[in-house]
Amino acid sequence: MSESITADLLAALNILVLERLDVSSFRITGNVPDWLRRYCHRSLSSGMEILIPNEDFSFLENFLIDAEEFWQIKGEKKLKSGIWDQVDISGIEYHFEASAIYVNSRNFLLIERLYETYEETQDIIQKARETQLNYHDILKENQKKEVLIHCIIHDMAGQLSGINFCLALLDLENLTLKGKETLEIGKLQCYRQEMLIREILDAFSAEVKSLESFAVDAEQAPNALISVQEVIQVLTPSFALNKMQLHLAAHIDITADWRVVGDKSRLDRVIANLAENAFRHSLPESTVTIGLQQDVNYILVTVDDQGSGVPPENVESLFQKFSQGKGKSGRVGLGLYFCRMTVERWGGEIGYTPRPEGGSQFWFRLPKPRYV
Repeated sequence: MSESITADLLAALNILVLERLDVSSFRITGNVPDWLRRYCHRSLSSGMEILIPNEDFSFLENFLIDAEEFWQIKGEKKLKSGIWDQVDISGIEYHFEASAIYVNSRNFLLIERLYETYEETQDIIQKARETQLNYHDILKENQKKEVLIHCIIHDMAGQLSGINFCLALLDLENLTLKGKETLEIGKLQCYRQEMLIREILDAFSAEVKSLESFAVDAEQAPNALISVQEVIQVLTPSFALNKMQLHLAAHIDITADWRVVGDKSRLDRVIANLAENAFRHSLPESTVTIGLQQDVNYILVTVDDQGSGVPPENVESLFQKFSQGKGKSGRVGLGLYFCRMTVERWGGEIGYTPRPEGGSQFWFRLPKPRYV
């Protein structure tokens, strides 16, 4: 009874079940699926013995060679023929797949006509191929744009070097007090442009930079406190010109060991980028504070400002390439991206936290170096 039900079920699924009797000799088992009548030139019914390959099943000739070997070794799984196309008596093309199986010491050949599932699969495969081609086209276009950007940045850097040289010559002149003040402003503007150029270059080579060597041993590891102090010294004039303050948080133990895994120059850049980011988003008369904390395995660096904070819809994309706040023209949104690439490469984390009293806190933490 159960065998009859199974055969009927297979027929309902449009699967033709053939039991192998001898080489090329098969018996139709169970009900005959409806589609078989559209492909056979003679009437076939359950229990009928037929020879394969024949005129109706010529497409199985090559597969049966592999199927005979499969049945001889009593294969545990099933052997598939792969999909082929077959034209019915009215000239319409359909898709089929055959399977050889060994069950209860008996050999079976299953022939299945593929319907919507096959068409859907083929459609998905085709769309995947198109998507892959589009992806490669986008990569090529991005590569062209990056080459162009590198060329533009190279030219900008050359012109900026000339401006810096002229400013250096002016510094030797007997300028008035007002003239010297104006000269200092010009120097600061040039410095900011240099930082912007470095951000762009770093962003487009971030994946390469992430492979550069960095110190994990205490002897070569950079000191986070020294880096913070040097960044504060360099950026304080820019803050002062905008009536802002940049200082180190109080109650930091300057005698403690503040060394971290990383590279000194890039650590300075990460801290400077976060401080400049706070500078751009803060109001005059406000204060930016850089703090240091440590636990057993990590050192935490925080940059707190008193600005308007980050809109909730922008938080998730803060550290992505070309992400920038609204109304901040003149920036390309690469500084935070560079920070993330660098900190994560060194085994650390970076993030943003809104301050309860208003403003933002950008932070990163880096592992302490090993002591050998």
